[in-house]
Amino acid sequence: MTPHFRPSKSAALALVLGLAGGVLSAQAGEASRRIVAAGGVITEIAYALGRADRLVGVDSTSLHPAEALRSKPNIGYVRALSAEGVLSLKPDRILAIEGAGPPDALRLIAEAKVPVTFVPEDHSEEGVIARIRLVGEALEVGEAASELAASVRQGFANLAAERAKRGRKPRVLFVLSLQNGRVMVGGRNSSAEAIIRLAGGENAGAAVEGFKPVSDEGIIAAAPDVILMMTRGDHAVPAGELFAHPAFRLVPAARNEALIAMDGLLLLGFGPRTPDAAFAVMRAMDRFVAGPEKRAGTPAP
Repeated sequence: MTPHFRPSKSAALALVLGLAGGVLSAQAGEASRRIVAAGGVITEIAYALGRADRLVGVDSTSLHPAEALRSKPNIGYVRALSAEGVLSLKPDRILAIEGAGPPDALRLIAEAKVPVTFVPEDHSEEGVIARIRLVGEALEVGEAASELAASVRQGFANLAAERAKRGRKPRVLFVLSLQNGRVMVGGRNSSAEAIIRLAGGENAGAAVEGFKPVSDEGIIAAAPDVILMMTRGDHAVPAGELFAHPAFRLVPAARNEALIAMDGLLLLGFGPRTPDAAFAVMRAMDRFVAGPEKRAGTPAP
């Protein structure tokens, strides 16, 4: 799951609204039997609602459940879509995460009179609930979506109760990548910051906006107690390698190699599993900020 380096919401929506006479359509009464999902969280919600049968294609970030990419045609990366590939599936609607593209591909899809419904990028609790309801409407399973939304809302409430029991907030630095000594972190107003806050932590990368590279001096100044990363591909770095880096050797997290690594879609997807993801980060933070006796007996998430 690659974090979203996205254009503004208004720019993304204006693009589609202005194409082909306004083909953006989300009328609840308009049946859509052949849907292409461009965004892993959309696919995840569709499966959670029991309507995977409506999906005739998914993008390469649709990693949960695993059967999605095994059983559905892969339309490629969500930000590098091919209009020809998408249209070859004969969809009657595209459900796309905000930031999907490129714009030229969306333009061609719109000109083919295929409605495109954008699912907004909103990393708040209410944003997650709204996503579930929007996808549920498109799949014509509003009641199931309401039930799922209620369950997720309860998960957020339970999470808030757990946060209230904690004292000092650990400083958590989300590291997107560490390549050739260049460190990319999740700053303020990023999906990484949102999950850190939900888990009861403080974003140690808040000196920068979005996902940005940070100097060694910036990492040392951030003084994270815990490092948070993803487990997949180029985003994964073993703890030994991370804390051998000159800057990371000097931060508080290095004392006990406090590295939490999780699946990217679970961590940053902001779908139905978000309360579970935040709980997992919270438990892992407890393990690292607690004393050695507690850490030794606490399993990793």
